[in-house]
Amino acid sequence: MSYTSAIVLLWSLYLIALSIMIIWQKRAPIATLSWILSLAALPYIGLIIYYVFGPQKIKRRRMRRVASKLRLTGGLAAAAANDITPPVTAVQMAKLGTATSYLPPASCSRLEILVDGGAAFSAIFTAIEQAEHSVHLEYYIYEPDHIGLALARLLARKAQEGVKVRLLIDALGSKRLGKKFLGPMLNAGVVIAFFHHTTFRKFRPVINMRTHRKIVVCDDRIGFTGGINITDEEDERINPHAYHDLHLLLEGQAVERLQQVFWEDWFYTTGEQRQAAQTLTATPGDQIVQVLQSGPDNELAPIYRTYLATINAAQERVWLTTPYFVPDEAAMTALTSAALRGVDVRVMVPRKSDSRLVTLAARSYFEELTQAGVQVWEYTTRMLHSKTLVVDRSYAMIGTANFDNRSFRLNFEVSVLGYGEYLADRLAIEFEKDLEHCVRVGRPRKISKLEAFGEACARLCSPLL
Repeated sequence: MSYTSAIVLLWSLYLIALSIMIIWQKRAPIATLSWILSLAALPYIGLIIYYVFGPQKIKRRRMRRVASKLRLTGGLAAAAANDITPPVTAVQMAKLGTATSYLPPASCSRLEILVDGGAAFSAIFTAIEQAEHSVHLEYYIYEPDHIGLALARLLARKAQEGVKVRLLIDALGSKRLGKKFLGPMLNAGVVIAFFHHTTFRKFRPVINMRTHRKIVVCDDRIGFTGGINITDEEDERINPHAYHDLHLLLEGQAVERLQQVFWEDWFYTTGEQRQAAQTLTATPGDQIVQVLQSGPDNELAPIYRTYLATINAAQERVWLTTPYFVPDEAAMTALTSAALRGVDVRVMVPRKSDSRLVTLAARSYFEELTQAGVQVWEYTTRMLHSKTLVVDRSYAMIGTANFDNRSFRLNFEVSVLGYGEYLADRLAIEFEKDLEHCVRVGRPRKISKLEAFGEACARLCSPLL
């Protein structure tokens, strides 16, 4: 056998092995083909790359069984007894959320939009200060900077006062936290856990499947979620170029849903089970919301399905804000079809995100969007980090999920779907304020052939982003 023939044979065997490994995952065809084509040019190294960075599945059956048991007792049973139902026109949407995310709608006595880190951190710190029994936090990014140190000192003090403080942080997103920073909290009694350590677990690190959730719950009474992490990069009081972002404050029965999401992640990470004796005592409110949780352990993709379902149900407007816009074919079809049938569809993205590749990939979709009548707006003042959706005056979503494959399928996310006018009107007001800092993408776009080619190449990576 000649040298050339041997190389061809070895490369063929490599490609067959790689294809079988990827196809066996039963992922979307376009994602499967993208992986195969991308790694075919990297003989043998591609196997290592796919093994380390490729799609991974985890089994949380034990956690799910415990979670299901908990839902039959305590807080969620109390909420169910109050017969919380959404508006008649949204019953099917609520059924979709319950069937996929396993969390039924709940009422809120208070819903408040917090604009940027200054307002969000002030409200969170106040809620922690007032906590008497428990403080639970879950974050993707926790930086050991000014705001991170201030929060660490507050958590340590509350723990010394006898409040049970649990802090769950993503091992990759918060990789800068070391023993020196965590020591005072641990010594004070704060219980800290890292979600999915990035070191090799059974000879394979978990690079994907991060907890991208941002959750704070104090005394089962007040909760927070949204796009804001614990970092000076999202605090305009410290950094004038801080990310522009939105967060949500909730009070009432819906806080129990956020608490449930936290406890599932906490139990999965630490093995500590929630005491079933804890019950929900919140007063029912006028606003109906549904907490949606999604992650790679749930192939039903609840947040993704809800995005598409609400967009397809739109009659008047679809206003989407996302820092990372990398839609798949179904999402593009939903957006463009809505615009073609006369719905006011607007997509707001940052002029320049913190990822050059994502920025280029996002822009590759602009021509198709604008051709269908979708208004595309680029936010120019700062890095836009908000993740919101407004559909008519019927639905509104805010949470941690970006409009991309990573958020929809690879990471653990949480979003809040509001039913009715209240949350939709408030998010619409913020959207219109942000438009004042945007420029509209024209048609045709005036870009060079080299730029267009770069965007086209970035688009090939869309299923992997």
